[in-house]
Amino acid sequence: MSEHNLPVLIVEDDPSLREAICDTLELAGRTHVAVDGGEAALKILGEQAFSIVVSDVRMMPMDGISLLKEIRHRLPLLPVVLMTAYADVDKAVDAMRAGACDFLLKPFEPGALLGYIDKYEVAADQETEGVVANDPASRDLFAMAQRVAATDATVLLTGESGVGKEVVARFIHRHSARAAGPFVAINCAAIPDSLLEATLFGYEKGAFTGAQQMQAGKFEQAQNGSLLLDEVTEMPMGLQAKLLRVLQEREVERVGGKKPVPLDIRIIATSNRDMAEAVAQGVFREDLYYRLNVFPVAIPALRERPQDILPIARHFLQVHGVRFARTGLQFSAAAEHSLQGHAWPGNVRELENVIQRALIMAPGGVIDPAHLNLLPTLRPAPRAAESACVVEEKLGDNINMKDLEREHILRTLAEVGGSRKLAIERLGISERTLRYKLQQYREEGFFQD
Repeated sequence: MSEHNLPVLIVEDDPSLREAICDTLELAGRTHVAVDGGEAALKILGEQAFSIVVSDVRMMPMDGISLLKEIRHRLPLLPVVLMTAYADVDKAVDAMRAGACDFLLKPFEPGALLGYIDKYEVAADQETEGVVANDPASRDLFAMAQRVAATDATVLLTGESGVGKEVVARFIHRHSARAAGPFVAINCAAIPDSLLEATLFGYEKGAFTGAQQMQAGKFEQAQNGSLLLDEVTEMPMGLQAKLLRVLQEREVERVGGKKPVPLDIRIIATSNRDMAEAVAQGVFREDLYYRLNVFPVAIPALRERPQDILPIARHFLQVHGVRFARTGLQFSAAAEHSLQGHAWPGNVRELENVIQRALIMAPGGVIDPAHLNLLPTLRPAPRAAESACVVEEKLGDNINMKDLEREHILRTLAEVGGSRKLAIERLGISERTLRYKLQQYREEGFFQD
């Protein structure tokens, strides 16, 4: 998704030049914010999102190179173009090493400035491929993902169902040294136990009835790339031991095979459960947990990054508007207010479903609250700055996120007349996860068949 609706940040300590640059952007119809130095730039970068930074080099007390390095540390995806009145080769080399997109030599024509901005915004759009990170929590998340992508460490992504764990996993792969290799994903909860081992590890011809020819498993298919083990906590205990051996030895043996195949892959695992709790309950191996938990990344729920809600909604409106042949639709102010006030227990997946439904329901070019058909929630969405304990205290009556999730699942099941097939389609979860949840609710006395 293009983020050209985001403003350009101008950092220039010369008032007259700063004003001239602002005039250029205003005439071009581009929103912008201008500040007079590096410290002011860092402050506002912590408060809102920008599409690109255009900064002078010679400033006091923080010069453009120091500002650039700090931006690279905090927001590694944000493009930065530096301006200088001096053809200083050493500074240009230093800037490029620090991660500047380019150098703009003063004096420059307005068209040159706009050309640089357009060029590097487009490049950033192609690099992020639909990643929306307007909220500070999301920007911190993707900055961390960018840093771990530069290594080959095993990554464990955790977070509630629907927060976008696969989006982050693909982002890590795309920004790694393995980007040219394959990205292979497998949902460990969606494949029957009897088929999961053969799917993961592959099999030799004749290994079992129906094995007409040799088949490479997901591990081999991900050779020289990345393998995503989605919902890894749903893997049967017996298979967990085999997975542990593969991770330790960095080789895989096909079902029915005798010769191990060396592996050169990066493992990314995800779970929507509390991993430590799963270990304590005896449903997940402790040694495998530590093997996967090399670099843990917790993905915040959508309600914890409220500044992402409308940009993500607009992104889905654009994407699915093309798919449904309904382009050009917009949200009314009331609809945007409804979107921002919803608690989103189903996270980004729920938001996507809501937007698709609205595209079908809206008869004209404007989406109103009635077209969103948002399910009632038990509480207003908390602000990102609120701590979990404060949120839980505000809920009262022991209502917490597990209660909200249970209410959402059981309500959805009731709305589809008890059809588990329709329920998993609406909820965006696997059949195995739904079975696990219902069994849990049954044991707690909340659900009866």
